[in-house]
Amino acid sequence: MKITWLGHSAFKIEIQDAKILIDPFLTGNASFADLDRKDVADGVTHILLTHGHGDHVGDTIALAADTGAVVLANADLAAWLGSRGVKKIEMGNTGGTVGFGGFTATFTQALHSSAQITEDGVSHALGSANGLMLHFEGEPSLLHMGDTDIFTDMGLVNELHQPDIGLVPIGDRFTMGGAVAALACQRFFDFKHAIPCHYGTFPIIDQTPEKFVKGMEGLKTRVEAPKVGTTLSF
Repeated sequence: MKITWLGHSAFKIEIQDAKILIDPFLTGNASFADLDRKDVADGVTHILLTHGHGDHVGDTIALAADTGAVVLANADLAAWLGSRGVKKIEMGNTGGTVGFGGFTATFTQALHSSAQITEDGVSHALGSANGLMLHFEGEPSLLHMGDTDIFTDMGLVNELHQPDIGLVPIGDRFTMGGAVAALACQRFFDFKHAIPCHYGTFPIIDQTPEKFVKGMEGLKTRVEAPKVGTTLSF
């Protein structure tokens, strides 16, 4: 498995038979500015969305048209994307699992909101905010927490799914901050690897992973804080 951080909460996951984008906020993502959108889109088979905010839906509509990728989202967000021309859609909701052959995706809980004001000035309610739990054949399991605060039922997510890798929001203001995110990892999860995200993108959120890295010191979980565009292999 290869994981590339694309800035903010956007990741590319590559396995033998799939190339997956999660929350592909590329256009307007200052962290992504030095990367090539065409390179990122090349060969993409699936686009997975945690919730409906613009900094997570991002380039989904255009990327789906360019690549023919299947888009997975909660039912309300999926219907909204369908009304905007996305052709290949799989929908689900909290607790549900969708199979894609070489992997499955389960919608887990997240404490956050999910709506979007479009260019016409209309606010669209786009279902619940979620995390995404991915299980692969012959690869580590992975949890993208989405945008969330800490909550005790994270322990149930760990009990049910035992994720090996956590993609953890740490930027504060809109999600839990680094110290609280470290507490969540320590108290509720047994990650082998934790990759922080949702920081450094906008001036009003934390600019570095320092608080998270410090909070994770002494734990068995290995913290990976790559530069944007760096690919990690697991």
